[in-house]
Amino acid sequence: MNRLDVRDLPPAERHDTIREAFDDIEAGERLVLVNDHDPSPLFYEFQAEVEAFDADSYRVEQRGEDEFVAELPKQ
Repeated sequence: MNRLDVRDLPPAERHDTIREAFDDIEAGERLVLVNDHDPSPLFYEFQAEVEAFDADSYRVEQRGEDEFVAELPKQ
């Protein structure tokens, strides 16, 4: 499983790091992202800018006050 926990990264570095990790996975795989807030802005960014992002299969679950786990699937 491709898992990336960005909670310890400075906010200014997160989206670039996530984008690089997503680019590194193969079609049909998912990037599991652990974040400290709802990643809705990231979802909308990917939906608008990343052609390989499968927005229909995106999932996010809040597991704690500062733990959101999102699955970013790649077509």
